[in-house]
Amino acid sequence: MKSNDKMKDLVLTAMFTAIIFVLAFVPYLGYIPLGVINATTIHIPVIIGAIFLGPKKGAFLGAMFGVTSLLNNTFKGGVTAFVFSPFYSAGMEGNPFLSSVKSLTICFVPRILIGVAAYYVFLLLYKLTKGKKAPAYLAGGLAGSMTNTILVMNGIFLLFGQSYATVTGKDYSTLYSAIMGIIGMNGVPEAIVACLITTAICPILRKLKPLYIERKA
Repeated sequence: MKSNDKMKDLVLTAMFTAIIFVLAFVPYLGYIPLGVINATTIHIPVIIGAIFLGPKKGAFLGAMFGVTSLLNNTFKGGVTAFVFSPFYSAGMEGNPFLSSVKSLTICFVPRILIGVAAYYVFLLLYKLTKGKKAPAYLAGGLAGSMTNTILVMNGIFLLFGQSYATVTGKDYSTLYSAIMGIIGMNGVPEAIVACLITTAICPILRKLKPLYIERKA
């Protein structure tokens, strides 16, 4: 990669990182409170960044999303903050260290995988459609968004199921049904928005910079 391309990538990575933090800390813009859970739009710059910068930088942008989630839950708190912040989870279960690892796993792993999933699904559709970009943008947006929602909500169930049920006033036996409801009611609209914005923004941005796959060809 030429030094000029590296500089452009660095600038674009910084720009997407700044967008992530602006979305995160402007009220009701990046984290939209919906009772015990937040809807989010912060995964969108991660998805677009991954498509233009590749899976490694997409993973980095996802990690920045994780940082904002950690900070947001640590400083704003809330009854479910423990699933994302070790500063709350340490007091929730018997082993404070294990609980902290669990919360950090939920906070970071799904977000890091947003960029990875978005890029490789985009790449797959790009190749299957012989370079048609619109369906590839759409598929990348869908994959990135649903990766976040599905992994976060299933991570909560698997790692903090009983505690989550207790603080949200749900019976543990019906908790997974409630989680599937959240995935449907929050995750699907989030995915639709991500698909639409990704499909709208990527062609505009591509006029300024080629896609990662185009530079790798």
